[in-house]
Amino acid sequence: MHKPVDLGHGISLIDLFDLGVAKRTGTYVFHEEELTIIETSASPSIPHLLKGLEALGLNAADIRNIIVTHIHLDHAGGAGLLLEKCPNARVIVHPRGKRHLADPSRLIQGAKAVYGEKFDELFEPIVPIPEDRLIVKEDGDTLQLSEHRTLTFFDTPGHANHHFSIYDSLSNGIFTGDTVGVFYPQLLEYGVELYLPSTSPNQFDPNVMLHSAKRLEEMKPDRIYFGHFGVSEHPSAVFEQLRYWLPKFVEAGERVMNEQSLASFEEKTKAVTKEFLELVQPYLDERCVPRHADVYQVIHLDLSVCAMGMVDYWQKRFAE
Repeated sequence: MHKPVDLGHGISLIDLFDLGVAKRTGTYVFHEEELTIIETSASPSIPHLLKGLEALGLNAADIRNIIVTHIHLDHAGGAGLLLEKCPNARVIVHPRGKRHLADPSRLIQGAKAVYGEKFDELFEPIVPIPEDRLIVKEDGDTLQLSEHRTLTFFDTPGHANHHFSIYDSLSNGIFTGDTVGVFYPQLLEYGVELYLPSTSPNQFDPNVMLHSAKRLEEMKPDRIYFGHFGVSEHPSAVFEQLRYWLPKFVEAGERVMNEQSLASFEEKTKAVTKEFLELVQPYLDERCVPRHADVYQVIHLDLSVCAMGMVDYWQKRFAE
């Protein structure tokens, strides 16, 4: 395991090695009287989370709040399993996510549609969470962690309808889950900051995503804490890149959907993935990122899931 990273402001980041990949998904730990974490990733990541807590000198039994930005399994799939180790914790979730954590059957069905036969290896076991341990936070609700730190929850759909972002008063930072995209810190060694939109199925909506991003931008945060992965201290670049890439992704999706020769969802998804890569690859080539760089494995995976969401979005639009 990698040692947890001290991000300052009483926050640490534990690498959860989601999909077996470093710097993919992480848990943020608030070192407060009311020990609180944001994101759990999927169940196979829970051993990494527990080891990370141990490295920080913390005990799972001391956790009071487990917050999930949204209920996609790479963010919240391990919450039920973790909760078994946290007798004093409750799970804080968006109002639209509560019932799916109590009964994850539809979540499982949706993820199997995306990940197929890899599902068990990536996500099992998915443990239902007792309703009395689920707490909902509505738009504008707060959680006081200490006299110096208050978290405020904001409804931020676009990536998913069950998504909130969390503003932290102490760091003047926002935990955005997937609302404003994915950060690839692996590229920093090449001097490149890349933030790509996350358009995964099946509630993606570009206009709603931009509206949520604008709302967060207007808070003038000093930093953005991403679900994937890590913290950016250049929020203006984050919002600029979302506005740059998202229309290009949407146009690429529409172009492919108008191609009559592509009949099946799979064919369309493959074609959109290729279009996305043809947008991103020259951008990285110009910045001297070698094509054999490890980050491409993650980018390819992300773009294929983004393509599924884009095809789903346009199919719904064309059916209206």
